[in-house]
Amino acid sequence: MTKLIEYEQASDEVRVVYDDIRATRKTDSINNFWKAIANHPPTLQRTWEAVKQVMTSPGELDPLMRELIYIAVSVTNGCEYCIASHTAGAYAKGMSDAMFGELMGIIATANTTNRLANGYQIPVDEQFKS
Repeated sequence: MTKLIEYEQASDEVRVVYDDIRATRKTDSINNFWKAIANHPPTLQRTWEAVKQVMTSPGELDPLMRELIYIAVSVTNGCEYCIASHTAGAYAKGMSDAMFGELMGIIATANTTNRLANGYQIPVDEQFKS
C-alpha cells in the first residue's frame, strides 16, 4: 500500500496544494487519494489542477451532473475509490437513492450495448456521423 502523506509531514509544495483543496472544497479534510499521490508532488499538483478545473469551474454541466458522469466512468473502469468518493459527492449535491438506481441501470445498459457494438464491429450509421 502507498504511504499516505499527512499535512503535518508534507513538504511546503504539498501543503500549498492541500490548502487549495481545503479552500476549494470548503473542508478541513484531505482525501486519501490526494494523500497517496502526494508522494509525487508534481503529479499531485497536476492532477489537482485538472480536477479542480473540470469539476468546479463554471460551465454548462451543473455540479451534480458532473458527479454522475464521474460515477459512470468510475463504475465502467472499476475504480472502487472513485465510485465511493464521487457517490458521496453526488449525494451531497442532491442525488437521491432513486437517481442512483437509475444511473446504475443506465451504466449497465450502456456497457452492455457498447460491448455488443464492439463485438459485432457494427459500422456507424451515416446519419450519426458528424
